[in-house]
Amino acid sequence: MALKCGIVGLPNVGKSTLFSALSSAKAQAANYPFCTIEPNIGTISVPDNRINQLSELVNPERVVPTTIEIVDIAGLVKGASKGEGLGNQFLANIREVDAIVHVVRCFANDNIIHVDGSVDPVRDREVIDLELQLKDLEILEKRVEKLKKQAKSQDKEIIRQLAFAERLKEHVETGNSARSFAVEPEELKEFKELYLLTSKPVLYVCNVDESSVNEGNEYTNTFKESVKNENAEVIIVAAGIEADIAELDSFEERQEFIEDLGLKEPGVHKLIRSCYALLNLITYFTAGEKEVRAWTITKGTTAPGAAGVIHSDFERGFIRAQVIHFEDYVNYKSENAVKEAGKLHVEGKEYIVSDGDVMHFLHNT
Repeated sequence: MALKCGIVGLPNVGKSTLFSALSSAKAQAANYPFCTIEPNIGTISVPDNRINQLSELVNPERVVPTTIEIVDIAGLVKGASKGEGLGNQFLANIREVDAIVHVVRCFANDNIIHVDGSVDPVRDREVIDLELQLKDLEILEKRVEKLKKQAKSQDKEIIRQLAFAERLKEHVETGNSARSFAVEPEELKEFKELYLLTSKPVLYVCNVDESSVNEGNEYTNTFKESVKNENAEVIIVAAGIEADIAELDSFEERQEFIEDLGLKEPGVHKLIRSCYALLNLITYFTAGEKEVRAWTITKGTTAPGAAGVIHSDFERGFIRAQVIHFEDYVNYKSENAVKEAGKLHVEGKEYIVSDGDVMHFLHNT
């Protein structure tokens, strides 16, 4: 699935350092604005211990984890919506992603220049939000203007669409992002078709120094308070530390480094899983001697849709699915033992796949 999370933020907040830790694609990291001009794209494996557990039980020839794409987008500045600081290009990059990872700087360091001269993550978030909102207002103003002309015909559907567009425009004009707008079921289609920047789901990443990586600091506390009504997740990551971890050669060295910091795992692991959830994605598995593989689907996908991720012929010719819940597979240790215990389920076209299902599809192609 070609779903992407885009990393955004002001210049010098740690976006490219974080991206470098996330991906084997190395973003240029320098102490000046706009060091990343073209967006860097990294395909990143999603940490999931379940695939390791299945692999230990099945002992396959190869193991294939699921992945997502992360895009490192150059830093936005005030006036981006009007083209300042290559703003048009950056906003176009944001439009192409499905969800936003908004990095804010929550550490003081005189050696790293802040574009506004001081550290204030709440202000930084508001700068980004304002630029995205202003761009959305351009779209909404054009939409309202067009519908007003069409509404002269007294068409009831056009009048309804106009009322919706005007309510949404007023919501954004008052400093709110479109994702917080209450959309009625019958309005959802036209809302999505507007492709508003601020309608995208967001994950906030507070980039801190080493001393704040476990408990946060006054910057992170203030920031969390400022977004408490957004129903958005906030995570704390020290991008510099994550970059150091990524540079270590062996798993043992990385684990020792992580434990010395009092962490259970690298912060980027939590970040990747949060991005995965932000995109409304879940994982199902196929398990056999040749391969244990994780497959990505959207939450709510039916069994034929899940089969289609493997091959479109599987969806067209779908007959039924054999399903083992992950917990049962681990508990009984093998597929045969699961069958003997009566825990293998046969499901039809209406089955909604659950996160962690181990599946085998029967089809007539």
